[in-house]
Amino acid sequence: MADSSSSLHPLSERISHKSYVLRAVDVTMLGLLYSLLLYRILHISQKAQNDNVWLMAFFCESCFSFVWLIFTCIKWSPAEDIPYINRLDERVYDFPSVDMFVPTADPVREPPIIIVNTVLSMLSVNYPANKLACYVSDDGCSSLTYFSLKEASKFAMIWVPFCKRYNVRVRAPFRYFLNPLVSTDDSAFRKDWEMTKVIIFLLYLFCINMKREYEKLCRKVEDATGDSHWLDADDDFEAFSNTKPNDHSTIVKVVWENKGGVGDDNEVPHLVYISREKRPKYLHHYKTGAMNFLLRVSGLMTNAPYMLNVDCDMYVNEPDVVRQAMCVFLQNSKNSNHCAFVQFPQNFYDSCTNELAVLQSYLGRGVAGIQGPFYIGSGCFHTRRVMYGLSSDDIEDNGNLSSVATREFLAEDSLVKKYGSSKELVKSVVDALQRKSNPQKSLENLIEAAQQVGHCHYEYQTSWGNFGWLYDSVAEDINTSIGIHLRGWTSSFISPDPPAFVGSTPSLGLEAIVQQRRWSTGAIEVLFNKQSPLIGMFRPKIKFRQRLAYFWALMCIRSIPELVYCLLPAYCLLHNSALFPKGPCLGIIVTLVGMHCLYSLWQFMSLGFSVKSWYVAQSIWRIIATGSWLFSIQDIILKLLGISKIGFIVAKKTMPDKPTQGEDDGPKSDLRKFEFDSSHHFIPGTFILFVNLAALAFFFVGQQRSSCSHGGGGSGLAEACGCILVVMLFFPFLKGLFEHGKYGIPLSTLSKAAFLTVLFVVFSLGK
Repeated sequence: MADSSSSLHPLSERISHKSYVLRAVDVTMLGLLYSLLLYRILHISQKAQNDNVWLMAFFCESCFSFVWLIFTCIKWSPAEDIPYINRLDERVYDFPSVDMFVPTADPVREPPIIIVNTVLSMLSVNYPANKLACYVSDDGCSSLTYFSLKEASKFAMIWVPFCKRYNVRVRAPFRYFLNPLVSTDDSAFRKDWEMTKVIIFLLYLFCINMKREYEKLCRKVEDATGDSHWLDADDDFEAFSNTKPNDHSTIVKVVWENKGGVGDDNEVPHLVYISREKRPKYLHHYKTGAMNFLLRVSGLMTNAPYMLNVDCDMYVNEPDVVRQAMCVFLQNSKNSNHCAFVQFPQNFYDSCTNELAVLQSYLGRGVAGIQGPFYIGSGCFHTRRVMYGLSSDDIEDNGNLSSVATREFLAEDSLVKKYGSSKELVKSVVDALQRKSNPQKSLENLIEAAQQVGHCHYEYQTSWGNFGWLYDSVAEDINTSIGIHLRGWTSSFISPDPPAFVGSTPSLGLEAIVQQRRWSTGAIEVLFNKQSPLIGMFRPKIKFRQRLAYFWALMCIRSIPELVYCLLPAYCLLHNSALFPKGPCLGIIVTLVGMHCLYSLWQFMSLGFSVKSWYVAQSIWRIIATGSWLFSIQDIILKLLGISKIGFIVAKKTMPDKPTQGEDDGPKSDLRKFEFDSSHHFIPGTFILFVNLAALAFFFVGQQRSSCSHGGGGSGLAEACGCILVVMLFFPFLKGLFEHGKYGIPLSTLSKAAFLTVLFVVFSLGK
């Protein structure tokens, strides 16, 4: 409970980051884009009568103008919330409970040692241990994951008190022991530190060994030869016998229960392992279904009013992160009851994520200044009542349910129809909706009820998927986010320094492209489902600019005009036709390109990145975009035609031996780290590079036609400069031509791209 005196300073406040200079730059670039479109329109009858280059350029530039218009609207009024945790500690006497969710699905692609570090960092946050519970959802039904959590709970008995005693900042052991952040001459500290270091090192080695044992176990299961010896030796692992990742019963295990805790620094929060039932012929909705199972089980066991959702590789980097979120939720203000979730940005300690950091900094704050940031799948605190389907209209000013909502949500028939047949779950839902405190119960006594709500048929003929985490898209985050905002809720954006959560990204190569392809496909799916910003444009509960912001999914669709525009300069050089304006009007293009480069460079450097990081990010982003966005559109088309369904591929997580130092300064990048293989994802980029190199070769050896054939001049230096710019953007592909092994482009990809290039050149010269 918090002191609600109106004379006290706020627990949090929203800070505006408006910049009239940046607004002027955005509007100027928008004006230049529309000036270019106007020039195209005025000369379209003259230029388009002989070929379609002018029309194609007009189409592409129209798409770019629309995307920039959306970005300008998003960034127009940036803001973020600033929490004051010192004020929170002074006023709050009884902190609200928080349930923490960690989903995982594959022990090979998501090694258990990574999950262990994430869980340990969450168990040791600066928050009363008796108010926390950590739930790990294992969709792969891995005995190795469960075993690792059991070992982690033992280590947590000394790790959690150690972190709180010495106020350790980075509480993921694998990061802390590589670079201890505490310097002291205290002999007791040194003794404790050495003891802890030895234990975690042994745990790490043991988990690596157990991973090998798990791989042997998988082979034995496939061959139906039985289980491994250590699995048979412990009755606690009997539930994992004869199981497969897509065919097993519900498993709920209380790894550690904080019985009778009072919240002191020596306590460890609850730790629960769950794995829902999965059968081959039942639809399980991938990660979204696992999140809804977490919502149900946590509601049965602890029923905390707030929930933290993090990816299994996204460890807590700021021990006070829970208190920071509570500052927003507990803020005594007019709109305190309308904040549905608090989103923290994602930060990474490896790979090339500079582009993502810039997008989060500017677009994230931009959307936060409208109706609130998007839910991005990790590092987010949710309100349980909102996830159970409440709209902002269902809440009165004092936070209680309105009379209409009471009749709608608390009627017995309605509860069973919405939430299922479990009486225990229905009771916990009623308690959550009415903000009743959850009585302390033994978690072991609730295992049977928790198993019931994990059956694969439990959600049938209920409303699950229309509330909670929403179905109908593999991008469960953006889909759920727009569903929440459509119900009239707001959200908050907190970007602390140091970052609240830090994680890993897939290696630069096919893994990164496949992950981006899934994100892009899911984002486009949202455009065609019930939450689509294209449908119901005049719904009053969501602001128009917020709805417009959700059109960021069009970033994926813009891959088609980007691909075409990268080919147009080469086509014009080969065909001797003009792409860009002649004379003084060429200044529109030059100014646009120059301003965009300088603008994006300033955005990177203002966040502490170097010029090299900016250039590398542009190149890497171009590879990922051409390799993923185009195929995302293909996936959507095939789904709409009913030819195939969209699957969910788990991104491979890695833990580097020596992470980049100083995650606060942003990740470092190196073009050489990009890995190629024979996947078709690399054909478009290689094809674009070959086409532009071929066009430049024709141009510089004097093979272009010298006559003016299209009423006002053929191709020239401007088009050649366009080709050079494209080659620079696709420099990693150029580098891949001269590398070997995994860093070189495979011969099969080169052959296919070369064949397409020959067809393109013949077509261009023959027109």
